[in-house]
Amino acid sequence: MRLRICTFPSPCWLGIIPLCSPKLLCGDITQKGYEKKRAKLLAPYVPQTQGVEPAVQKESRPQMPVPSAAPASASSSSSSSSSKFHRARSGGARDERYRSDIHTEAVQAALAKHKEQKMALPMPTKRRSTFVQSPADACTPPDTSSASEDEGSLRRQAALSAALHQSLQNAESWINRSVQGSSTSSSASSTLSHGEGKGTSGSLADVFANTRIESFSVPPDVTATTSTPSARPAGIDLPPSGIVKGMHKGSNRSSLMDTADGVPVSSRVSTKIQQLLNTLKRPKRPPLKEFFVDDFEEIVEVPQPDPNQPKPEGRQMTPVKGEPLGVVCNWPPALEAALQRWGTTQAKCPCLTALDVTGKPVYTLTYGKLWSRSLKLAYTLLNKLGTKNEPVLRPGDRVALVYPNNDPVMFMVAFYGCLLAEVIPVPIEVPLTRKDAGGQQIGFLLGSCGIALALTTEVCLKGLPKTQNGEIVQFKGWPRLKWVVTDSKYLSKSPKDWQPNISAAGTEPAYIEYKTSKEGSVMGVTVSRVAMLAHCQALSQACNYSEGETVVNVLDFKKDAGLWHGILTNVMNKLHTISVPYSVMKTCPLSWVQRVHAHKAKVALVKCRDLHWAMMAHRDQRDVSLSSLRMLIVTDGANPWSVSSCDAFLSLFQSHGLKPEAICPCATSPEAMTVAIRRPGVPGAPLPGRAILSMNGLSFGVIRVNTEDKNSALTVQDVGHMMPGGMMCIVKPDGPPQLCKTDEIGEICVSCRAGGMMYYGLAGVTKNTFEVIPVNSSGSPVGEVPFVRSGLLGFVGPGSLVFVVGKMDGLLTVSGRRHNADDIVATGLAVESIKTVYRGRIAVFSVSVFYDERIVVVAEQRPDASEEDSFQWMSRVLQAIDSIHQVGVYCLALVPANTLPKTPLGGIHISQTKQHFLEGSLHPCNILMCPHTCVTNLPKPRQKQPGVGPASVMVGNLVAGKRIAQASGRDLGQIEDNDLVKKHQFLTEVLQWRAQATPDHPLFLLLNAKGTTVCTATCLQLHKKAERIASVLCDKGHLNAGDNVVLLYPPGIELITAFYGCLYSGCVPVTVRPPHAQSLVATLPTVRMIVEVSKAACILTTQTLMRLLKSREAAGAVDVKTWPTIIDTDDLPRKRLAQIYKPPTPEMLAYLDFSVSTTGMLTGVKMSHAAVSGLCRAIKLQCELYSSRQIAICLDPYCGLGFVLWCLCSVYSGHQSILIPPMELESNLFLWLSTVSQYKIRDTFCSYSVMELCTKGLGNQVEMLKARGINLSCVRTCVVVAEERPRVSLTHSFSKLFKDIGLSSRAVSTTFGSRVNVAICLQGTSGPDPTTVYVDLKSLRHDRVRLVERGAPQSLLLSESGKILPGVKVVIVNPETKGPLGDSHLGEIWVNSPHTASGYYTIYDNETLQADHFNTRLSFGDAAQTLWARTGYLGFVRRTGADGERHDALYVVGALDETLELRGLRYHPIDIETSVSRTHRSIAECAVFTWTNLLVVVVELCGCEQEALDLVPLVTNVVLEEHYLIVGVVVVVDPGVIPINSRGEKQRMHLRDSFLADQLDPIYVAYNM
Repeated sequence: MRLRICTFPSPCWLGIIPLCSPKLLCGDITQKGYEKKRAKLLAPYVPQTQGVEPAVQKESRPQMPVPSAAPASASSSSSSSSSKFHRARSGGARDERYRSDIHTEAVQAALAKHKEQKMALPMPTKRRSTFVQSPADACTPPDTSSASEDEGSLRRQAALSAALHQSLQNAESWINRSVQGSSTSSSASSTLSHGEGKGTSGSLADVFANTRIESFSVPPDVTATTSTPSARPAGIDLPPSGIVKGMHKGSNRSSLMDTADGVPVSSRVSTKIQQLLNTLKRPKRPPLKEFFVDDFEEIVEVPQPDPNQPKPEGRQMTPVKGEPLGVVCNWPPALEAALQRWGTTQAKCPCLTALDVTGKPVYTLTYGKLWSRSLKLAYTLLNKLGTKNEPVLRPGDRVALVYPNNDPVMFMVAFYGCLLAEVIPVPIEVPLTRKDAGGQQIGFLLGSCGIALALTTEVCLKGLPKTQNGEIVQFKGWPRLKWVVTDSKYLSKSPKDWQPNISAAGTEPAYIEYKTSKEGSVMGVTVSRVAMLAHCQALSQACNYSEGETVVNVLDFKKDAGLWHGILTNVMNKLHTISVPYSVMKTCPLSWVQRVHAHKAKVALVKCRDLHWAMMAHRDQRDVSLSSLRMLIVTDGANPWSVSSCDAFLSLFQSHGLKPEAICPCATSPEAMTVAIRRPGVPGAPLPGRAILSMNGLSFGVIRVNTEDKNSALTVQDVGHMMPGGMMCIVKPDGPPQLCKTDEIGEICVSCRAGGMMYYGLAGVTKNTFEVIPVNSSGSPVGEVPFVRSGLLGFVGPGSLVFVVGKMDGLLTVSGRRHNADDIVATGLAVESIKTVYRGRIAVFSVSVFYDERIVVVAEQRPDASEEDSFQWMSRVLQAIDSIHQVGVYCLALVPANTLPKTPLGGIHISQTKQHFLEGSLHPCNILMCPHTCVTNLPKPRQKQPGVGPASVMVGNLVAGKRIAQASGRDLGQIEDNDLVKKHQFLTEVLQWRAQATPDHPLFLLLNAKGTTVCTATCLQLHKKAERIASVLCDKGHLNAGDNVVLLYPPGIELITAFYGCLYSGCVPVTVRPPHAQSLVATLPTVRMIVEVSKAACILTTQTLMRLLKSREAAGAVDVKTWPTIIDTDDLPRKRLAQIYKPPTPEMLAYLDFSVSTTGMLTGVKMSHAAVSGLCRAIKLQCELYSSRQIAICLDPYCGLGFVLWCLCSVYSGHQSILIPPMELESNLFLWLSTVSQYKIRDTFCSYSVMELCTKGLGNQVEMLKARGINLSCVRTCVVVAEERPRVSLTHSFSKLFKDIGLSSRAVSTTFGSRVNVAICLQGTSGPDPTTVYVDLKSLRHDRVRLVERGAPQSLLLSESGKILPGVKVVIVNPETKGPLGDSHLGEIWVNSPHTASGYYTIYDNETLQADHFNTRLSFGDAAQTLWARTGYLGFVRRTGADGERHDALYVVGALDETLELRGLRYHPIDIETSVSRTHRSIAECAVFTWTNLLVVVVELCGCEQEALDLVPLVTNVVLEEHYLIVGVVVVVDPGVIPINSRGEKQRMHLRDSFLADQLDPIYVAYNM
């Protein structure tokens, strides 16, 4: 697509300028970032700007062309909304809908109270490309720019003071207080206190950053040079955070986490976290009660009733009777009879007038026409749809009425046609798409009513969505329907002798009205013919209808008051109804007022919305008169905002003749129909009073007149008296229907003939709603009359006036207190919502999280709202709700305009919105979570019990019959192996012996990505090459025995020859992973550090790598002049070694093993010759390795067991090793499996990253593997080499996936090793299969092991880590007391074996640390004389297996130094991460860490960026539910950002340092309050 530059408006230029700035041209922005930025900036100016209603586009301010916030499905009715009304009116004035002046005052006062104690809330960090909303942001580099800006520098000191001066004038004096660090409470200032004023975004962040330095000690920051590449490079071992390990890996790092170690303090992120911590210092409400917690069970606090809460004091109420229903002589015996009467005697009288799109009358249906057409339809339905013997419809069958809201005439004919045919009409909405909001539930209703036929108009039928072959689509969840068109031309005239059966009204069903429950399910309220008639009579009496009156109806005529007045009572009293459809109201909001004026209507039926819209459009029409109105029936007069709407409308239209006594609010519900209605008053009589109630009292269900704090008051108007002929009582909303006291709020129940009779087909729910017998306080029934629950909450006031304060469906019960969703909406609207909220669209609902209901507020954001305005509005809403309702909001989300699911008449579909929220498909553009303030029922933090001595623990175990938790492999002394190798003490001797005995026996075979052999080494070749390298080391390197030599080689045979060359010359080899040429900055510092720490005298490498080490690029990362001697081994002189070095004792150092742990610590351990021989022998025995065997290895050969298998085992055991470098799999995923199949390998070793690559990459290509002839039936053991808890789900997936190509389910197993001992467990070829157990996660947090059944809640599947190697003993020890633990207790794994490393290779050679970790004793017990090495891993031992094959299984739970100590409990990051990864399909990877005791969760988003904010509540919910923890910060990043090392382990500490140094370029950072 080509764009003409000249067509861009100026804001776009302002946005494009940064893309061309020299800063970016210098290479500061990645290509991906540039493309993203460019696309986002140009998006608004690409022609198709669909999605937002035309009205929205017009509303936005003309000088700011704003893109639509997100692709939104514009509603079908929106096309008509571009009338002159919109152009004329001021932008967004309609958003004031329902704004109560009383409420606004209260909100202002509440916010003013907060102003006194201001506090800086941390504003969420959002990547600019994610949601471009305000063009102002394009010119102002906001706080949320990525780390390309030099944030921490103080170079802008001069600019800063000027900027500060300017912003202080409008941001008042809170900055001064913030800068002094004395901020205490939450903020509500008009310019919100997140320190990011428009012009000073970077500068203010700096002020904060540089004023909150709390004397942190900052070690050299190695991480600051690294930049995270956009895609995760293959297994980079990242440099540690300036920490070189000479100390115990298991020592707790919480002390490190609680300071800013390794992080530039002026980082923006730590500033925000500091702000967050200050905010969280506020006391929670209510404070936690003190109680004793048993260590075994975490007890969730149940909210105790507040002793000071108001309690009802009145007497028990007695049911209230309404006025008697008068008997009028000419009332018909049935509604159909009334139609017959008027249709035959008053045929010319108008019955119903329909309007066209412009609001002009287009057609008037007379009573004669209604009668004749209904008759024709009734005859057609009964006689013309099937055959005479097989009619399609019989009396009593249900049919769906599918008519659009702008066609009342056709609907009325169809409705009465059904009544005359004695079939039961079920009016429903016209389905617009296959997946309408709530459409599936409507389908359920149709199915449960047994509906097979739908009536509709020809026009409507044509408009229904069709399949490609022209059939109507099958709507989701709907039964198969036959569609019948009811237009006159398709109906058959009834014969003269045919008459409908019109009997007196009885209890048989007349029609079914649908009702959506709070959960979203749709139920059909069945209304009997007698109830329909009685309701019409009661309405006629209450409203004093007289024949021939004109009524204007703005309501939906298919249900509720619109149906009762406009279709039913209308016919009974021969009224003339003018129906004003919703689509007309959208284009011409004043149309109903004009109709009242033009027709001199006596009654109008409206909602508050219509009053409001008429006021907004009032200036368009001055000469209207409402003097004819005797009743203005406000049908949602029960809502909290109705008072102000009625008052405002009256004050505006009183000058147009509107009488104050004409305003008649009423209360209705589908079940009880009209509950109460205010009768028209006498002119001049005083108007009814108002009830000003205390919000606090209401939340406890008690009526208290508000006296002290007028801010938290609710003003309600009465809805008049109850209906004639009925009885009313108020019962408790939950539990048995006990009558309330006179000063208590409860559910209104009604008993009269005019009410629903049942929910169709739902007998159980029906009984609880339609057949309620109230009981008194002792539980005995009061009378025998059944009542119907109305679903309305309220009370009966003085003079039997009925007051409604809310709906049962909108009831939010939080910690035992009741709040009303509508009240909270009203508060939100009163907080200056005009700038932020689109058309006043706010939804409030509650979700159940962690044993309580939590309030969620979702609002649609105006397309032109800026980030600042939105965040400010959000924080003020939180404060207002907190002040007025005394309840915390759990989550507040803003979504783009027009994206919330809609009800048929354009309202918000609450249950569907809630479902989207819980599924993570709401796609908010702003979100604020407040779990810290809301969640007050967490268990008390665990206090560690004062020490029980290790001896007591042991005695306790013995008494309980538990054995000490220890296990061992086979005893080396008892194993007979007539092995010639045993007589050689050193590996160098073994190689020399093999070179003589079997010179041509191949030991190694190296494959490339194509699977072809690129290099082999026989025993003799290896020996010869090693000799030549040894002679080079002596000649060129001038090295002495004992000098350390770094080996820098890619995975291959050169590495092996260099290793043996070092041993031949007496040098100590140190294998190091070579730097990655593409990311030198990230990988070279690690190499440099190992070279320095190991004090290497020389580096052996290839020519290519030697050039790289001395290159210009390398000089940018490290000081290349200080490298030790570098020798390349590509061209070696053919010179024999004078003498091969033989160490004086086997305890001499053989090699150093350096590795970066997951916590970012670099540790080097010393391996002696004795340990090397012992290790190789143990592996040989366990795996039954001998010369004729072949094994395939796909591992990194630089440290741990991977190095041992790659370089040492073949020389010791004589088997052939097929070497597959893991990086080759990136270009050929089939390589490893095809090699195993081709060479018929029985034993293969791999890493988790290799297994994951194959599982993800080949999972859907099993058929292709079969076609290639790959067969894994030869594999006996496939061993994953790891130093972590076995990843059971991955190994299970791998086994399952490749079962079809012959892989045995028993083949896959894991190893376990640690820094102190690289191989503790290895499955081997014989012996029982690895076992699995399910343990209780809650117990693990308490350092206990409790076994549970599969499928138990909070259970964790653990697998045994392979069999313990021969000669190895393990014991489970309490890490604090060093005492042995009993079976199935969680403790640190200690190991004793001949191949344990001899110590850490440290710079200072700190002997005490070394002794502690490598030579330590138990504080008590039999084994106290044995020297143990501490692995730093937590685990437990359990005796398992059948009698014949019992063995002690070792289960590894996790590394001690990775655990998070939170709330006195011990958490393993992987458990939290597993929970988080399950919550949403778009989470690719996840990592957690703590910072200043806040839990930080980083998730990689693999979906579109729109989904980023959906993850915030889901992550917060799942961690709270499953782990009883509150997440402090949620960080959403691109895929590949979480660093993973070569072993496939997450490097969480490195991630933490990058986050705090602001180097992650996150998509979104949410700071949970």
